[in-house]
Amino acid sequence: MSDDDLLPDLPPDEAHTPVDTQWWCASLGNTLMWARLTVMTSGAAEVLTASGEVNRYDDETAARMALLDADYYAFDGLDEQDAAQLGFDLDSVQPPSADSDAELLPRLAHKIARGLG
Repeated sequence: MSDDDLLPDLPPDEAHTPVDTQWWCASLGNTLMWARLTVMTSGAAEVLTASGEVNRYDDETAARMALLDADYYAFDGLDEQDAAQLGFDLDSVQPPSADSDAELLPRLAHKIARGLG
């Protein structure tokens, strides 16, 4: 019996292919924190946080619940009033982008100018 016979059947790579990406945000003082939720074809989900952690969940619902528990808000669900409560103007903020996660990481947290008054 070879060592290969002892390994479990691994899911095909397609099971780990991203099918949906969602951006979530939270404010901490005058810092806007981003998190990227990625849903895989397998149904599993991953959340990349501003600390560089990748948290894995069994499904999208569990990932969403964890983000909500950490006071994150789905960016695509925000309106102007929500954004104002988080300390930014919705029209002036977009989720970060980069060619790689390494380039993206420093963009997941940035200072926001809070209006006075």
